[in-house]
Amino acid sequence: MPRTLRPTRAGWIFFALTFGVGFAALNTGNNLLYLVLSLMLAFLVLSGVLSESALRGITVRRRTPRELFAETPNRVAIEVRNANRRVPAFALVVEDLAYPDDEARRALPVGRSFVLHVAPGASEHRVYTLAPPRRGPLRFHGFRVSTRFPFGLFSKALELVSEGEALVYPRVDPRPLPVLPEAREDGGGAAPRRAPAGAASGLREHRPGDPVRRIHWPATLRRGVLLVRDGEDERRSEHEVRLRTRDAAGPAFESAVCFAASDVVALLDAGARVALRTDALRLPPADGPAQRARLLAFLARVAPDPDAAHRDAGVAA
Repeated sequence: MPRTLRPTRAGWIFFALTFGVGFAALNTGNNLLYLVLSLMLAFLVLSGVLSESALRGITVRRRTPRELFAETPNRVAIEVRNANRRVPAFALVVEDLAYPDDEARRALPVGRSFVLHVAPGASEHRVYTLAPPRRGPLRFHGFRVSTRFPFGLFSKALELVSEGEALVYPRVDPRPLPVLPEAREDGGGAAPRRAPAGAASGLREHRPGDPVRRIHWPATLRRGVLLVRDGEDERRSEHEVRLRTRDAAGPAFESAVCFAASDVVALLDAGARVALRTDALRLPPADGPAQRARLLAFLARVAPDPDAAHRDAGVAA
């Protein structure tokens, strides 16, 4: 892959000194100055050879978390591997490149990690913090790997193409778990939900999607297996989160999306069945991690619907 070579500040100073020593050697004919000049030129050649050996055989892999949230620090893991079986790599700076928006043609760094040493045939793991500025798809281009090894005179870099895409969810603001209503036996309205005392008919092993509040901790500690109360007469409440998409745009709409995402996460964490309604459609209620991923993915891509009013007018006519 093509390399780029850029002198550092120390490199420019070294160039100036080399030029000065060479000018003095030519004008004086001093053998000692010629010897110093040859050593300085050898330093330049050696710097290029060693920096090339540090980059040859380097590959980088990225592992994004399952959930990425906008305007929130997210930890992204990278694996730097040295495929060279004999020569180690030193002082690598790895920059992850991504496109800032859908129209951008140039990828910009979104995270950086430093690796001091990668042994031959070995790999090193690093983590950097990614804080996407907006929700929606985030397109990764690849990596820029650079080094100033060994003398810091040049910064040699190469780009590794590693395209990928991650979906960035809206920002979720922390909120206390809401008190969920529980239907009364007489059907007369709703009452605050309290922890069930003797409502559980038995215990069973935890399954994905079971709320944390149903875990039976004493039995879990005794048996060493995560157990939950199997409440047959426990009724889960249903909540509907509404998001106005008609004639909405700009920062106000983005704030509304973040507000809806925060409500969805808080209600699902409390164990409720949650539905999401916009001016155009309704996502049916459900609970558990699958519903969390479904609703957050929808909110990550949702857009204003300025033509909804005109469509409704046409249908009414």
